[in-house]
Amino acid sequence: MLEQLRKDVWKCNLELTKYKLVVMTSGNVSGRDPETGYVVIKPSGYTYEKLTPEDMVIVDLDGKVIEGHLRPSTDTETHLYVYAHRPDICGMVHTHSTYASTYAVLGEPIPAVLTTIGMIGGEVPLGGFVPIGGKEIGEEIVAKIGDRLAIVMQNHGVFTIGKDAFQATKMAVEVEEIAKITYFASLRGKPIPLSENSLKRMVELYREEYGQVS
Repeated sequence: MLEQLRKDVWKCNLELTKYKLVVMTSGNVSGRDPETGYVVIKPSGYTYEKLTPEDMVIVDLDGKVIEGHLRPSTDTETHLYVYAHRPDICGMVHTHSTYASTYAVLGEPIPAVLTTIGMIGGEVPLGGFVPIGGKEIGEEIVAKIGDRLAIVMQNHGVFTIGKDAFQATKMAVEVEEIAKITYFASLRGKPIPLSENSLKRMVELYREEYGQVS
């Protein structure tokens, strides 16, 4: 069932380890099938080295397991809440990537000081602290993320969204790179924020001109 989506989500999960965005079994990627509404997500506490497409778990928007021999991620309710309230979103990623998470534990958004933040849509907003493992995190994400493709959750980590699992995964990689550069720049001085006009232009460029026409 949903064989291609299983493979896509599996590949994206492996990208998290490739780019060192997760350690051991933490983090996850999910993808939603726009036709059935079913969501494919990483199993809970499962090592990436052992992960196969067949291990991915399919659930409906109520959290019922439709297909899978393993338990779904403990973050499943969070993903499902976002999907239920953002019909434009078909991919979601959660990481505790090092540099971006420093902003989470400091309770700070990631400022718009790099042109590449145009991919995200601007400053990466901060969501308030919410205990993990439930729809409450999803509620906070939906309330605070706005038109951005990423958010840092206080004392927790990073969530990214996209039109599919691949875009959400790319945003997770980009957020960490942006956070890393911004972090090191702040050690040397005060990073120069992008002007409103410059940021607007960068957002337009990445949304309308960057990449290939499919």
